[in-house]
Amino acid sequence: MANKHYPTPMLDVLEEGPWPSFISGFKRLRDEHPDERIRDMANGLLGQLEHSYETRMGYWKGGTVSVFGYGGGIIPRFSEVGDSFPESREFHTLRVQPPAGNFYTTDMLNQLADSWEKWGSGLVTFHGQTGNIMFIGTTTENTQHFFDEINEYGWDLGGAGPCVRTGMSCVGAARCEMSCASEHVIHRHLLNNFTDDVHRPALPYKFKFKVSGCPNDCVNSIERSDFAIIGTWRDDMKVDQDAVKEFVDAKGRQYVIDNVISRCPTNAICLNDDDTITVDNRNCVRCMHCLNVMNKALHPGDDKGVTILIGGKRTLKIGDLMGTVIVPFMKLETEEDYERIVELAEEVIDFWAENALEHERCGEMIERIGLVNFLEGIGIDPDPHMLNNPRQSSYVRTDGWDEEAEKWFERKREEKAAASA
Repeated sequence: MANKHYPTPMLDVLEEGPWPSFISGFKRLRDEHPDERIRDMANGLLGQLEHSYETRMGYWKGGTVSVFGYGGGIIPRFSEVGDSFPESREFHTLRVQPPAGNFYTTDMLNQLADSWEKWGSGLVTFHGQTGNIMFIGTTTENTQHFFDEINEYGWDLGGAGPCVRTGMSCVGAARCEMSCASEHVIHRHLLNNFTDDVHRPALPYKFKFKVSGCPNDCVNSIERSDFAIIGTWRDDMKVDQDAVKEFVDAKGRQYVIDNVISRCPTNAICLNDDDTITVDNRNCVRCMHCLNVMNKALHPGDDKGVTILIGGKRTLKIGDLMGTVIVPFMKLETEEDYERIVELAEEVIDFWAENALEHERCGEMIERIGLVNFLEGIGIDPDPHMLNNPRQSSYVRTDGWDEEAEKWFERKREEKAAASA
């Protein structure tokens, strides 16, 4: 029989306002799910979360939970207040690798959901920050059962701990006309080679691969991955002047000047008197802004390949780091070309594993030992194109900054006056 609902006055407040609330989702599981076991787990989770809000403390602690043959892929969560909320005493999370480009079929999703409702809480996140499908909430006993079942029909655990983490790739050429590389082929080569390093943590800290097919970088590889592979081109941008004229005719010259020409970070594009466009390709930095706005008129060139950057990451020891260009351009036409990426990745990981401090990301190691020493260690010659700071970003809009700043200062003045009153 289901336990009596724990009172949640503080969580109830999170359901107020116009936006959907995760608390409402938890309550639907607690109140409406046909499986009593899942209703109880959701009830215990809500009770513990309310207790955390009341005390302003978290009560999940780690431990060791694994499946046979694996050293990672599971985030253990044992409750320190399990006596008070026994239904959520164990609430482990399993990371499962998604398909390349996050291509799912309805049958795949239904199959995963049925297995998780059978062995877990029913709570799923698509996707965690590393890119995994996050199956949230199960017991130590059911962890092995769930893994065995999904592994039988083709799914594998992702990375957790000091290991090579789950790789990510964008939707790619299957859906995007800006793609400059075979993202999923690259992803597959890396996955096949580094699977052991994903499942058996033995590195100083985590190491991430992300593959974007063009400089739009839809998987945020440049600032979120230790090894970023970004599709690009090195010949001239392709311009369809008839499509340019149609765009100018539809939107107006002033619109094109305001939203395309003036937003080029290097002033490499200009609008001519006859409503055609001229591109200074030597100064184009592939920011993709003009191609995104005029996507029928402008396209990447034909000489396509990838740029490889090393060392991107979010805040840890020394703050956020953007990736540093290590390979300015690499053609990918043969199997040997893809193997070159794998070999470079092996060199980078081996050097990092030997020289990094504990809990130190690859980019932090480069900052500590210097880029020259790192390049020498992996056998790459220095190149003037190796940059870790672009000149500027075309995606930062500055119109309206002064007005917003004045609002901020006015708010601070009001707060100061209220405090002194």
